[in-house]
Amino acid sequence: MALTMTQTLDQWDARCNWHAYTQMQEYLSMRQLHIERGKGCWLYDSDGKRYLDATASLWTNVHGHQDPDLDRAVTDQLHKVAHSTWLGLSHPAGCRLSEHLVARAPARLERVFFSDNGATAVEVALKLSFQYWQLAGKPEKTLGIKMEGAYHGDTFGAMSVGDEQGFHSRFHPWLFPTLTFPAPLCREWGGEVYQADATESLRQLERMLQKQAERIAFLILEPSVQGAAGMRLQPPGFLKQVAAFCQRYGIHLILDEVFVGFGRLGSLFICGAEGVQPDFLCLSKGLTAGYLPMGATLMTEPIYEAFLGPFEQYRTFLHGHTFTANPLAAAVALKSSQKLEQRIDVGHLAETIAVFSKTLTACLSGQPHISEIRQRGLTAAIDLCPEGANTTAFPGAKRMGWKVCLAARQQGILLRPLGDTLLLVPPLVIQPDEIDFLLKGLVKALQAVFENEQA
Repeated sequence: MALTMTQTLDQWDARCNWHAYTQMQEYLSMRQLHIERGKGCWLYDSDGKRYLDATASLWTNVHGHQDPDLDRAVTDQLHKVAHSTWLGLSHPAGCRLSEHLVARAPARLERVFFSDNGATAVEVALKLSFQYWQLAGKPEKTLGIKMEGAYHGDTFGAMSVGDEQGFHSRFHPWLFPTLTFPAPLCREWGGEVYQADATESLRQLERMLQKQAERIAFLILEPSVQGAAGMRLQPPGFLKQVAAFCQRYGIHLILDEVFVGFGRLGSLFICGAEGVQPDFLCLSKGLTAGYLPMGATLMTEPIYEAFLGPFEQYRTFLHGHTFTANPLAAAVALKSSQKLEQRIDVGHLAETIAVFSKTLTACLSGQPHISEIRQRGLTAAIDLCPEGANTTAFPGAKRMGWKVCLAARQQGILLRPLGDTLLLVPPLVIQPDEIDFLLKGLVKALQAVFENEQA
């Protein structure tokens, strides 16, 4: 009997593939899921079953799948040129996008360096800061500061400025040294702030700067929400205080808005919304609305000017990527940003966030196996626990977060956990009925899993 297409894909997948952030022994013991197409906020597998894309395809999707305007932007550019190197050459799509980004970023961010993804956008900022201080006659400034719980990507520079207790601890011998200050405390969901305290975080940060500012090159921060840390929130005003410290002590502020940028929290850029002027702004994910890989690092003009000079002075920034400023990615990024601005300006995004917040509260309040919820904008984290708030965590081997995500698939919802924390990150165009479907389906999945545990 001939194999079905799904069975054939299963065989190829099992024989050839190694999936990211996936224990393959566990993966191959379960039913594989092959996503064949998408439309709006929905994805369809090779058997035709549809699922709500509640992770926005790893936090990238802005306008839904198969958006006609974005599809047209890609095909129009495809009829001109699919790729041309950005190393010593230029093209209209890249120029239009960089001009657009500079016009909308905080005023002093006047230059754009393109790369391939969020981690490379961070690597560019790190290397530029390091080289800048050498060119500025301060080669002793080599240290970086990161915040507890940080995640900036999986390349070695990005891992060095990430939390070594998390994904990257085994690579410690290969990472460059950094300083770490504690994260602030903030609990918020349903539009209410239940706890906000940055006192100790800021106290320890300033102490580091007072002692070692002459050796510190930069501070890197995911502003407002640390996504991969489990949607850990920062209190209102925290970013401004950190920026003021950086300016006072003469170090670069690198803001990693790879996750929170492009509307995820309601504004195009967090730094712009909060009136903060960073030295570097790192972008990716929502930049191209989930269509094509691209990263961008914006920086101030004085940083750019420090690298200028005759070739023989060896001031050139010797860094680049094959698909830097890919014209297809640049074209779709420009169209996506233009559409997103319209959505923000007319208030549609704010309305969606309000519905998400209200429905989250209505559906999840009082659920017995949830210890904490954190929500800001169109992001939410739901911490699972055995018997309610303030109790011990599940043993890691029980894989409760993963079990709930598998149960959610039966409800037509695609989720991905972080341990026993469920992360909700829907496309920005999700509709009220789809939000209702997501959260009511999640409640059903929770009930199914915990009823089975008690049986």
